[in-house]
Amino acid sequence: MKIAQVNAYHVRPRWGFVEIITDDGLSGWGEAVLEGHTDTVLECVHEMTEYLIGKDPGLIEDIWTTLYRAGFYRGGGVLMSAIAGIDQALWDIKGKHFNAPVNELIGGRCRDRIRVYSWIGGDRPSEVAEAARQKQKEGFTAIKMNATSELQFLDSYAKIDAAVERVASIREACGRDFGIAVDFHGRVHKPMAKILAKKLEEFDPMFIEEPVLCENMEYFGEIAACCNIPIATGERLYTRYDYKRLFKAGGVDIIQPDLSHAGGITEVRKIAAMAEAYDIALAPHCPLGPIALSSCLNVDAVSYNAVIQEQSIGIHYNKDKSVLDYVLNKDDFAFTDGYVAIPSKPGLGVEVNKELVIEENRTPHHWKNPVWRHNDGSIAEW
Repeated sequence: MKIAQVNAYHVRPRWGFVEIITDDGLSGWGEAVLEGHTDTVLECVHEMTEYLIGKDPGLIEDIWTTLYRAGFYRGGGVLMSAIAGIDQALWDIKGKHFNAPVNELIGGRCRDRIRVYSWIGGDRPSEVAEAARQKQKEGFTAIKMNATSELQFLDSYAKIDAAVERVASIREACGRDFGIAVDFHGRVHKPMAKILAKKLEEFDPMFIEEPVLCENMEYFGEIAACCNIPIATGERLYTRYDYKRLFKAGGVDIIQPDLSHAGGITEVRKIAAMAEAYDIALAPHCPLGPIALSSCLNVDAVSYNAVIQEQSIGIHYNKDKSVLDYVLNKDDFAFTDGYVAIPSKPGLGVEVNKELVIEENRTPHHWKNPVWRHNDGSIAEW
């Protein structure tokens, strides 16, 4: 069996899909995307194709290592996202070839299902209590929300108080046992992050996410000292070597590698094992599509330290198209009592609606994140 064809597709709302086809007709799907840079990532996939055609798709580790090491320059969001989509597609092919779910091929599952959470509140969070209550009625046991809109290095305490009041309203509406994850989204700089984290402590958040950006990872310990809230981060880290620095810096309790940014199943499986050695939990980042979600679930299945899974059904970014639009086996992605079952079908476990993918690719999306500015005209972190 040899790789015969590699196809890349733009699909709304902001994703990129990769299809690898073998000479005996097997096809595997991956999700290669760096939100806002899909054109660049898919062009990178095309550039890597010459390393793939004619190769045995089962030699995943060798192909991964070739794509990562043989090009001299390595790491970063674009290269690793392209590798991620290719890697997912290769695992999908391997699973279909052996008629087994990917999780059976990477160790076998240690759980039957995993808890999931749902997004509420939008980019500029509002009306969060009612939104959280609705998610609770739908069976979710946890939500995530952005903490606040843009904040300067030193900013108004009114913004801090408003963020705290939103979290308080959810706790009051949904009860003590409901999970509340608060995403600082890298919008908050260290001086205000310490204040906000300390004030949120009384409402027992499930975790706070990206209280500062990972480029300032040496300060996670300082923020952790300000509050008794688990700290999560990692969506903007791309290799095990990035995570090695993070683990050495300390202060983080939960890592959030993205299966479509951090080298796919092959790399994130290794990152998850590294984290387990540091007694750090795994909660993969996934505000993306169904192939990325399926890849996450297969890694969750075999990772003892996996605790909860992000998913983007109903997220504010998904305009016109959403996760299940591209899925033929929708029932396999049903959420029950706040959990989703581990994939059991061969490969990644997602049956992709190729007709819709091809139709979407005829009019490629051009999604970009908004550009925010502070009142003084300077750029704000989005």
